[in-house]
Amino acid sequence: MEGTEVEEINNLNIEFEWVIRDGVHTILKKLREILVECARRFPVPCFPDNEGKRTEKFILLGAQDQLKCSVTLTGDSITQADISYKLKRSSSQVQRTSITSDAPWKLQQVQDAANHLQQAINHIDNVGGDYVFKSREEVLQIIGELTGALQRGRTSLIIPKKKAIDELMKGRNMKSLAPNLPEDQAISFFLQCHKLIIAVYQLLNVQGAVKMEAIQAECSVGWLNDVLVLFTVGLTLCQQLKDKINAFKMDETRIHCSTKQKKSF
Repeated sequence: MEGTEVEEINNLNIEFEWVIRDGVHTILKKLREILVECARRFPVPCFPDNEGKRTEKFILLGAQDQLKCSVTLTGDSITQADISYKLKRSSSQVQRTSITSDAPWKLQQVQDAANHLQQAINHIDNVGGDYVFKSREEVLQIIGELTGALQRGRTSLIIPKKKAIDELMKGRNMKSLAPNLPEDQAISFFLQCHKLIIAVYQLLNVQGAVKMEAIQAECSVGWLNDVLVLFTVGLTLCQQLKDKINAFKMDETRIHCSTKQKKSF
């Protein structure tokens, strides 16, 4: 029986050596192709094949026509917008403001996600196609670096950073609006999953207590959906490679435990 177990371990080692010599590079190559395709979908320079800023136009609509916004998105900035809205407490009054190319509104989420994606591609390029991994831990380290970069990039687009109302009011993007909003109001543009969203906030004094009301409008952004799908595919590939590497350790432990149990009888 021991001979069979030794042979099983030897075969396992041979397969593991092939995986870290050739298999890992095959998966990294496939992953790089996916990430480069993801980079090409971004509207900002993110890879040598994507050097220019793309311009797109969107119409954002809110419930009951309370908020309407036409937007021109150039790269990671809103270079034009016409905004009209009616707040709940003053529904008869339509307020308007705009953004022009002289003072664009920066969507930091786009650049953040692109930076993390570029970082993931760089991690793969730093390995080199001829590099021979020396251990399981070395493979897991590169997988961890890739997974971290891709998770951060995906999260940048899915979960916008929360800001307090006073932070929004004092933010540099508010200076892009012309005319300026009343002191008790603020506007925010952000990405969430595959949508571009505009929110208008107003602070109200209700019986001595300060409350905040908000209205929103949104639209779908095609490239965002594509990018998120490719981020997810990349993360899935990383997880599959990690599972494959860890499976060898589990199989090796199982064989050794089986051998010890049989020797104890």
